Amino acid sequence: MPKPPERPRRRIAAEFYQTEVENEPVRDWLKTLSKVERQEIARDVRKTEYGWPLGMPICDSLGGGLWEVRTNLGARIARVFFCMVGARMILLHGIIKKSRTAPKVDLDTARSRKRNLEERLRAAAANPGRPGSRT
Repeated sequence: MPKPPERPRRRIAAEFYQTEVENEPVRDWLKTLSKVERQEIARDVRKTEYGWPLGMPICDSLGGGLWEVRTNLGARIARVFFCMVGARMILLHGIIKKSRTAPKVDLDTARSRKRNLEERLRAAAANPGRPGSRT
């Protein structure tokens, strides 16, 4: 009997960025959107997980280790900014884009969260037994 075809495997795994007090800003942002919009964004994040590395129109590099997943929501475009930590795709910040370029304040927020994550990862590596060293 022939073997069934192998199911595709995730190349990377998406995870929500957590603040020091374990809030998840992207998850909170997603909850403000409609169910259909959340599903569309999840579909594109999943495409990135299974197809990494992807290019436009779904995924694009913003430089400095910052990436974005773009989701067309009809008249609007959602952007989820992320960084890579090994084989993990850390979802840092999400917006509904109203202009051609991402607002500087939103890029700054994503970059700040990326820096914060990197600092916490360095501290956790230096002190592996320290409580609260989750990402």
